[in-house]
Amino acid sequence: MLAAGSLAATTGLRLLEAPAALLLGPMASGIALGLGGASVRVGKAPYVLSQAVIGCLVARAASPAILPSLLASGHLFLGVVLAGIGLAAVMGWLLCRLGVMPGTTAIWGTSPGGAAAMVIMADAYGADARLVAFMQYLRVLCVALAAAGVAHFWANGTGQAAPTVWFPALGPGFVATAGLLVLGALAGLRTRLPSGAMLVPMLLGGGLRLAGLVEVELPPWLLAASYAGIGWRIGLGFTRNVIAYAARALPMILLTILVLIGFCGALSVLLARATGVDALTAYLAASPGGLDSVAIIAAASPVDMPFVMTLQTLRFFLVVLLGPPMARLLAGKAKGREQAGLR
Repeated sequence: MLAAGSLAATTGLRLLEAPAALLLGPMASGIALGLGGASVRVGKAPYVLSQAVIGCLVARAASPAILPSLLASGHLFLGVVLAGIGLAAVMGWLLCRLGVMPGTTAIWGTSPGGAAAMVIMADAYGADARLVAFMQYLRVLCVALAAAGVAHFWANGTGQAAPTVWFPALGPGFVATAGLLVLGALAGLRTRLPSGAMLVPMLLGGGLRLAGLVEVELPPWLLAASYAGIGWRIGLGFTRNVIAYAARALPMILLTILVLIGFCGALSVLLARATGVDALTAYLAASPGGLDSVAIIAAASPVDMPFVMTLQTLRFFLVVLLGPPMARLLAGKAKGREQAGLR
């Protein structure tokens, strides 16, 4: 049922020329089955391999052309990323302060980083992983839908896409790609590095490609399978138990997500004007995660993918680095004010 629903939804989205149909179709099927009570889940190994493929997808887009703009506008990139993280932290603090979410859960739930990494780190620091997962994956879903919608309407009139050759002949670049996938899988399965399965092939493959040492080759059938794995993982997380558990806070959670998406959209306007990139590239670059779904949408859109992934990766690293002390600080302040009010 999951496969059949994914095929039907993906076919319909492709007929509508929606970007990232190969991601959104499986995601929609997963949500439908998850809410219907299905117990099927994506195992850790397939999900890790899917992340490794997305890492290689980003590495394939690595280009020396982005380096001059990085050197010239690095302070601007950092400012855009920190502004988004700062607003997310303030909204998390408000949710905590108003009693919508307990403890540090609100801070982790609103953090615009990799959803899986935030859930893992939140659980390790004592937050309610169920609520964090719900907030994170709901944000990823909303961001993916918004970004895909913007990409679709912005790219209208750019011409008919060439037919996809699903099973092309494999070249020598696929051997190097397979090696990167193995390294990514080992990082994801054998280490505790957040999103290591994606980051290792992304950084290593990108560096090797910038040096002219390898070509990253990803056949369409492999990309489609990986997109499905990511989409199923997100969609199947929307179970009835999770929805019922978070129902009381749902309006406030949706409001914070919409505010964050709107704020990052405003930042993208400033980013486009300051750097000269096209508006769609700036929008996807400033979009508040997740890293893998934005990479998939960017790959299917006429944008400067290295520019997009530079900001997305920078945000991810900063959220992972700043998340624990920021959660403790803001949750502590909210709790202190609450106790002062009781006294």
